Amino acid sequence: MSQKYFELTKEEQELLDSFEKGEWKSVPNQKAVIKRLIQAAKATLAKTKNINLRLSQRTLLKLKSKAAEEAIPYQTLAASILHKYVSHSL
Repeated sequence: MSQKYFELTKEEQELLDSFEKGEWKSVPNQKAVIKRLIQAAKATLAKTKNINLRLSQRTLLKLKSKAAEEAIPYQTLAASILHKYVSHSL
């Protein structure tokens, strides 16, 4: 292990120890996952206008559930879906 120049929290130390023990595994389709997360980050950072949408409670719950599965905010997922739709339909 390399020399530390700062104190780690307990949680950070546990993560580092776990990593150094080789307990971490790469995700399947790592390149695709990275690409998707980069796109989500860019969509989040490229905010230019706010809009309001009225959705049924059921649709909103499904959107939030899908966003949780993807580990991104639901607004980012909604923006990504809309962006993909208009980009492919033009």
